[in-house]
Amino acid sequence: MRGRVKILSLLPSATEIVFALGLGDQLEGVTYECDFPPEARSKPVVSDTALPQDRRLSAKEIDDFVASSMDRREPIYTLDRELIRRVQPDLILAQDLCRVCAVPSGQVEDALSELGCSSQVLSLDPQTIDEILEGILQVGQATRTEHLADEIVAVLRGRLGHVRARASGLPSVRTLCLEWSDPPFVGGHWVPGMVEMAGGTNLLNGQGKPSKRVGWSDVAGAAPEVVVFMPCGYYLEEAETEVEGLFDVADFAQTPAARLGNVFAVDASSYFSRPGPRIVDGLEILAWAIHPEAFPEPPADRVVQVR
Repeated sequence: MRGRVKILSLLPSATEIVFALGLGDQLEGVTYECDFPPEARSKPVVSDTALPQDRRLSAKEIDDFVASSMDRREPIYTLDRELIRRVQPDLILAQDLCRVCAVPSGQVEDALSELGCSSQVLSLDPQTIDEILEGILQVGQATRTEHLADEIVAVLRGRLGHVRARASGLPSVRTLCLEWSDPPFVGGHWVPGMVEMAGGTNLLNGQGKPSKRVGWSDVAGAAPEVVVFMPCGYYLEEAETEVEGLFDVADFAQTPAARLGNVFAVDASSYFSRPGPRIVDGLEILAWAIHPEAFPEPPADRVVQVR
């Protein structure tokens, strides 16, 4: 693509990548969740949620709504087709990794076909941190900003290498990352690899595998020494409120992490749920939670040690 590229981003992580590449002025539409950098909030919303917005839903209500929508094969997200028709984008950044997280690229391509648009759809579907960085390079290639993408990735790789090197000689700590509370899910995709990189032994799931529903008896049986509560799409204040309820669950309260005060709530939306440049900040948060003796404490607006 040459000249100005009209971009639609259907992923908060992709929006962050676009701005990091200096292309914010070419972004013609974003999702309702795109809030970083703050300038993203001023962009037209092309993808919205079908979740009820009249009140705050509990974790179980959100899970029930999503499960019901998937059973009925109803979309969880909506697309502003009129905006797509009007913009006639050159490039749409989408995903097929998780129907629950964002609009799947198949839904996008169906809309483009109906509208007669010939946009390029770039699907970003990382399963590991390395693939997250590769996604930045892919967006750079699609927008002819390869040099800047290379520079960004080089800096991020340097930070990753620093964490790896510092954690390599430390004893491994049994670590559980909870991505949802009702019902309980453990983190998947890139999260297990982050735990291993930060000097932990990830419990109940493996790198590159989807997030996984577990039982509280599984959590107790895993005997985590550290629990990091990272509910998908939640910011720190929401996560901190939600995590308190976990201590009412007997199987959770008896874990070594709960008994020893090694339970952490994090800003998951910013640093764990979105596979973009800030995922490396998430790794640094994890490294401190797992090995506070070896890593600097992150800013207070990113993580809280609950009890």
